[in-house]
Amino acid sequence: MTDHATSHATHHVTSHAADYFETYSVVGLLAVLGVLFVAVAFGAGRLLRPVVPTPEKLLTYECGVDPVGEGWAHTQVRYYVYAFLYVIFAVDSIFLFPWATVFAAPGYGATTLVEMFVFLGFLAVGLLYAYKKGVLAWL
Repeated sequence: MTDHATSHATHHVTSHAADYFETYSVVGLLAVLGVLFVAVAFGAGRLLRPVVPTPEKLLTYECGVDPVGEGWAHTQVRYYVYAFLYVIFAVDSIFLFPWATVFAAPGYGATTLVEMFVFLGFLAVGLLYAYKKGVLAWL
C-alpha cells in the first residue's frame, strides 16, 4: 500500500469516527441542557417561593375535606401486582410494534421471527408463573 492510500484510508476511518461521536455529542449536549434546565427551574422555585409554615399548611389535604382518623389505610398487595403486570405487558407491546416494522424489511424476516418467538416465550413463562402463583385470581 502506498503512503497516499494509507493516508486516505486512515482519513476515511477517522472521519467516520468523528461523525459517529459528533452525533452522540449532540445527544450528550441536549441531555446536559435538559438537566441544567430542570436544576435551574427547581432552584428558582426554591429561591422565589414564600416560606411561611402554618399549622393549617402542615395538615394532610384530601379533596378539601378536613382529615378524620388516621392517615394510614391498608391496601391489598394484589392491586400492586395487577399494576405491575399491566406495566410489564404495556412495555412488551412497545417492543412488538417496532418488531413488526423490522419484520417487513427485506432480509430480516426469519431472524426477527425467531427472536420475537423467544421474546414471546419469556412472556408466556412469566404469565404462567403469575397464574400458578394465583396472582391472576380476581377474588
